[in-house]
Amino acid sequence: MKKATQWAPRLSLGGLCKRLCNPHCLDLAAMSIESPFAELLAAMPQSTGVVSVLGSETHYWTYGPDDAATTIVVCHGYRGEHHGLEPVIAHLGDVRIIGPDLPGFGDSTPLADVGHGIPGYAAWFAAFIEAMKLDTPPIILGHSFGSIVTAYGVANGILHTPKLVLVNPIAAPATSGPNGWLTKATLVFYRSTRFLGERAGSWVLGNWLTVRVMSVSLAKTKDKALRRWIHDQHHTYFSRFYDRATVVESFEASVANDVSESGPKITVPTLLIGAELDLITPVSALHALQQNMADATLHVIPGVGHLIHYEKAEIAARMIVDFLGAGRVVTRD
Repeated sequence: MKKATQWAPRLSLGGLCKRLCNPHCLDLAAMSIESPFAELLAAMPQSTGVVSVLGSETHYWTYGPDDAATTIVVCHGYRGEHHGLEPVIAHLGDVRIIGPDLPGFGDSTPLADVGHGIPGYAAWFAAFIEAMKLDTPPIILGHSFGSIVTAYGVANGILHTPKLVLVNPIAAPATSGPNGWLTKATLVFYRSTRFLGERAGSWVLGNWLTVRVMSVSLAKTKDKALRRWIHDQHHTYFSRFYDRATVVESFEASVANDVSESGPKITVPTLLIGAELDLITPVSALHALQQNMADATLHVIPGVGHLIHYEKAEIAARMIVDFLGAGRVVTRD
């Protein structure tokens, strides 16, 4: 793999407007595009369940054989839900994977016993894993916001795992760096919805333009079909949050915390899968995080940003299999 550059990509307002005006970005109709990973997913054993955890009716999905020697429990990113990591899951064979919707997102109701900050989500994730009644501690995988939650949990003895996998880890404060202005502006935007009614605030946060700006900002692939599918995924699932209060509280937690705070206290072997063009975390921050961890392996995937799970799913799956020494990579060929 080629060495990634040390600069961080910048997003200008002019560049964003240009991309939004691209004809491929202006399809306002529901696209209902079939997943390029549908065939692989259909071949996997799957089941669903629901369990009450810290006041949240938590819905979860299980993929792969129940008798697999290795179980991976995944924690998805902010405003996502279990579908987001399915492209990576589809490429992982001979392992069992459990993916819940985080409280307040997807089909899961908000937390009632703790807040929607990082400590609350870490406590929920630990209680969820306990509710799964696994024979041995599972591998834990966190993506983006999930990387902050899982790293905090492992660092503070809340979560127990033999190995930790962090995809698109938030390796530095999101309000710093060349694109910190964008995070700060987004934070103001989210907080401003508190002055609106519940219905109006939720509409502002979940309307087509809000979702499309986010999707266009993060997608880096030049594959037009894949890009259209990514936008379709975001429009389908990105607004499946329970209420305005939960989504704003969670966003505040996502920008107030990062993995660098927990990294030095993590002693288990950790795989960091970063991206060369990530607008949120520059490559330099990924290297700094690795150097401050006791046993971390870093891979930086070129030509991709914060959507590794969509754009480079097979590559990520191969890195995970190699790191774990378990399972196998399933391909579409």
